Amino acid sequence: MTVTIFSVFTAAIFIFNIILAAALVFLERRDASSTWAWLLVLFFIPILGFFIYLLLGRQLRRKTLFKPEGNKRIGIESLIAHQMNELHDGSFQFKNANTRNYSDLIYLHLRNNGALLTQDNSIKIFNDGREKFDSLLQDIENATNHIHMQYYIFRLDELGTRIVEALTEKAKEGVKVRLLYDDMGSRSLSKRHFKKFLEAGGEVETFFPSIFPIINPRLNYRNHRKIVVIDGQVGYIGGFNVGDEYIGLSRKFGYWRDTHLRIEGSALHPLQTRFIRDWNQASTHHDIEYEEFFFPVKPERGNTSMQVVSSGPDEEWEQIKDGYLKLINLARESIYIQTPYFIPDASFYDAIRIAALSGIDVRIMIPNKPDHPFVYWATYSYTGQMLRAGARVFIYDNGFLHTKMIVADHKASTVGTANIDVRSFKLNFEVNAFIYDEKVSSDLAELFHRDVKLSTELTYEMYLDRTRLIKTKESIARLLAPIL
Repeated sequence: MTVTIFSVFTAAIFIFNIILAAALVFLERRDASSTWAWLLVLFFIPILGFFIYLLLGRQLRRKTLFKPEGNKRIGIESLIAHQMNELHDGSFQFKNANTRNYSDLIYLHLRNNGALLTQDNSIKIFNDGREKFDSLLQDIENATNHIHMQYYIFRLDELGTRIVEALTEKAKEGVKVRLLYDDMGSRSLSKRHFKKFLEAGGEVETFFPSIFPIINPRLNYRNHRKIVVIDGQVGYIGGFNVGDEYIGLSRKFGYWRDTHLRIEGSALHPLQTRFIRDWNQASTHHDIEYEEFFFPVKPERGNTSMQVVSSGPDEEWEQIKDGYLKLINLARESIYIQTPYFIPDASFYDAIRIAALSGIDVRIMIPNKPDHPFVYWATYSYTGQMLRAGARVFIYDNGFLHTKMIVADHKASTVGTANIDVRSFKLNFEVNAFIYDEKVSSDLAELFHRDVKLSTELTYEMYLDRTRLIKTKESIARLLAPIL
């Protein structure tokens, strides 16, 4: 009897595997590499693979995930259409020639993502967590109207507690404070941890919360964005999350090297819009209305041109990746890349390989230690291939490198939350700033050069001399790369 029940169960799982395989191939229309990776999981791990697929493999329904009505109310859609028309007919007024050189990329982001170009911004770069959070806490203290804060990882350790206490004090003063965090990234967190903050009038929401304890059927789709907007006057975007490790207090990682931007200017309008759309998707009973005080008209603070570009599994196109590819294709002299994970898909790999083979100075910097072992060894294997194409690869030795940055020709750059991997391109909700400014881009390039002094250059000869164990790890990691 036991054997019969086991046989029936095994047959049922096998049938389910076939059905899922058919759905993957004929219905879901995934790219070939991802399809093959999931087929391998289903057929080589028939029972466990079935449950892994249910948790990680199902595609997200795109309809009505984010509510776009607010863009019409505040006039962003008409501004986007106006900019596209002027760029198309050549009448758009650029404030400097450097920005004009990237008109094709700007048009791509407008058409592909509705990313408004703003030309009156002032940007401050942070590459140290303590400096970034000291600045953020000062801006929180100065807030008078509202604070909108969104992080993928929010820990209630020393740093997180300081921030929540600061937010609680502002809520007591009557400032409207909203905090949004991702359920998977902040899985040790729940709303009950914010009792004093909520009692003071603050509001907390969770992106894609678990339906059941521990089990979340949407855990593969994570809101990886880090956004802060205060009073519509100052904003933050970049790679730092909230946790003690991001200010260098982790024994495992040591110093945490990341890049974050503090922004003043009209770029805050699209950044604010992105937060509101994310908040309203997560909100259960207190949506944000698109009020004018969220988008104040203010005097120009600078002359930096930039676009705020977001992407996610709710979109048809991979907007940030498309921007990466276009930026790489426009480069004529140099391309600097800093990323904790270098697991490119075929299109990105070909673009950067062709650039290196064409004589462009391609430099890639990765960390010297893994926070995710499979991801690290996949990264190592791809950088080996880039060395063969003529790129230079640097392994950062001064702690952990978490920066997501590309600089092209010291003239244009992008900083944000999107890594160079399939997860950031396809599965995560991400946001990046694309910057068309020689001063800011040169400053980012100079940071890269400083980091080179704290790195070991990986040569092709060194890579070929790796051990058999490392080669085995790379092979396994590469096989799973499309679904890491």
